[in-house]
Amino acid sequence: MLELPAEPAPARGPLASLQHQQFRWLFASNIAFFFAMNGQFIVRSVLAYRLTGSEFALGLINLVVAIPMLLVSPFGGVIADRVEKRRLIMTGQAVLVASELAVFALLVLGRLEFWHLLAVVFVMGCTFPFIMPARQAIVASIVGRQGMASAMALQMGGMNAARVVGPVFAGLIIAVFGVRWVYAMAVTLYALAFFAMAHVSASPPADGAGRRPVLSELVGGLRYVSTDPPVRALLILSIIPILLAMPFQALLVVFADDTWHVGAGGLGVLQAAAGLGGIAGSFWVAFASESPRKLRLMMSTLLAFAGSLLLFSLSPWFLLAIPLVFAADVFASAFTTTVNTLIQVLIPDEVRGRVMSIMMMTFGLTPLGTVPVSALAEALGAPAAVAIASLVTMALSLAMLLASGSLRRIDGTVANALTEERAAPFAPGRGAAPAPAAAWKAGSAPADAG
Repeated sequence: MLELPAEPAPARGPLASLQHQQFRWLFASNIAFFFAMNGQFIVRSVLAYRLTGSEFALGLINLVVAIPMLLVSPFGGVIADRVEKRRLIMTGQAVLVASELAVFALLVLGRLEFWHLLAVVFVMGCTFPFIMPARQAIVASIVGRQGMASAMALQMGGMNAARVVGPVFAGLIIAVFGVRWVYAMAVTLYALAFFAMAHVSASPPADGAGRRPVLSELVGGLRYVSTDPPVRALLILSIIPILLAMPFQALLVVFADDTWHVGAGGLGVLQAAAGLGGIAGSFWVAFASESPRKLRLMMSTLLAFAGSLLLFSLSPWFLLAIPLVFAADVFASAFTTTVNTLIQVLIPDEVRGRVMSIMMMTFGLTPLGTVPVSALAEALGAPAAVAIASLVTMALSLAMLLASGSLRRIDGTVANALTEERAAPFAPGRGAAPAPAAAWKAGSAPADAG
């Protein structure tokens, strides 16, 4: 009897996703893209202030980019589900390169005005909601659900590294060489991101995508999130720290100035410790990706985040606060990466882009949560406000765990989704990963209500 050759076992380990050539190109594109993006945030602030001399101009720059991101994000997810994702990403990146080249040319010619910056950030705010859901959704088509833990941890680690290192390098280059060189490097990095993405295989939409009107598909994505109990539970759980605990970062300047009296230098140390903690947390999840006990990892890191933040708020010494804020961001990053991974594993491919866009919108809730936490800080002081927010985060997280059977059963739900993928043939980099067995169909809702 002829024996068929055994299929090779899937790669395992924290760096398993890097064994896929397609993911290496995607990862390289992401790193170049996010380093350029984070560096440009600093550059635009410098240029805006130098051109206007107004502090209000700094807020206006952020407002002009935030509003279109919030309004366009749901439609970006719909489009990401309807079209070939690599082409969508490359088109968006080409628009960004063209807009940055225009600003660079105006800067070199000495004709740059503030309204040019506003126009560019508006274009960016309209472009990102199409690029980002497609970037997240394309990962599953390359590594499959089996490789999502490693891939998401590496992606989050790279994004956190860019968030920390990008502005630092941009600031150093501005100080030594000037703003023009930073812009030149940013354009180069965006071009490299475009080049790397060109080496990623095409990722066509799922079967049947794009047959309904855009608004109908937008509503369908929202209906899916609201009626799928495990995904709904994960999203609600992720919103708790975003609204309550994450806003502590906006109060770091108050802790530095009024609590420990360490000034701008101390604030920089706290921000650096928080950023390094975010990087460490992402890669820690990569090493823990083989564990099937995702619920324990998710809840323990969430509670540890809130607990570390509580100790940070109560610390009487600045030197003790540094490792505490580092630990808080380690746990926060690990929690966020784990939740993102579980959602990616569970959602069917036909709504992947729309769910990613909804997740982008939830991250935009942090500024909203900053308002009540800041008001509480003004009334009671920053330490008391952060302590209260930490305690409420822990209480609501535990209440959510007790109230949601879907959340308590999440390990089994994820295991079933991964088992189904093993049973279905899947070639990484050659199309979308198969949907879970209880595949969601437009207009239908899962039977489980809790």
